[in-house]
Order: sequence, then C-alpha cells, then structure tokens
Amino acid sequence: MGDIASSAACGGDASTKVVLSRGCDPVMAERAGQMLPPMIGGAQLIGVTNDADFFARLKERKYDAVFFAPGACRFSAGRQPIPGGDEATAGWTLVEYRAKVRELQGDDVAIVETTEERLIVPKLREALGLPPA
Repeated sequence: MGDIASSAACGGDASTKVVLSRGCDPVMAERAGQMLPPMIGGAQLIGVTNDADFFARLKERKYDAVFFAPGACRFSAGRQPIPGGDEATAGWTLVEYRAKVRELQGDDVAIVETTEERLIVPKLREALGLPPA
C-alpha cells in the first residue's frame, strides 16, 4: 500500500466514472476501494476477487476502465492460475481475460494492467483521461 500511496496524484475530476477492478485478495481490494478514489479524481472503484462476480459485473453495465490488480498480473505473468478463477477460466492468462472483457464491454474499454503497485495510480489516471501527477 505504501507504493500506491507514494504515487498519489491530485487534480482532475473523474467523479462520474466507474472502474471495475479484478484482484485476488479481498482485504487488498477493500483497502484499495477506499484509498484509490481520491487519487483518481473521485472515480468509483468496484473491486471483485473472483470470476463469477467479475463476469456478472461486466454484464451489468459499461465501465470507463477495467483494471487488473498487480497480484492478478503477477500470477498471469508467472503462468499460474489467477486466484478466484473457476472451472471455465482454469488456465486463463490475461490474454483470455482481455478478450472476454472486450467481448462484454466493447473494443473501446480501457484495460489497465500492471505488476507494480507504484504504477496503479498513473495508469488509472491515464485511462480515465486525467492529467498526470
């Protein structure tokens, strides 16, 4: 969390925007949901940690960005199953997740990925059209 906080940025208004986040750790997802919005222009962050919730949310509405948390990205990079997967997504990497996101959200949705916590805020700000720090 310190790496996230150290990349804090101010400025810009994204209060009408919504980001769907797919992570692995429910505790981290909750903390990020409280910590990140002020750093990303007040955008709402909806965090999920399993595929059932993730796909249900993707079908519910259009998001301004879909964010894959660093832990999920690291599991994918290491060719390990992303925690929270199910039988249908067993063995998926971010390649398959990206394709499913585009299928459900359209080709224009911003998809944000990083293995580094310090890059979360800058990448989300960019995806939301906010000025850099």
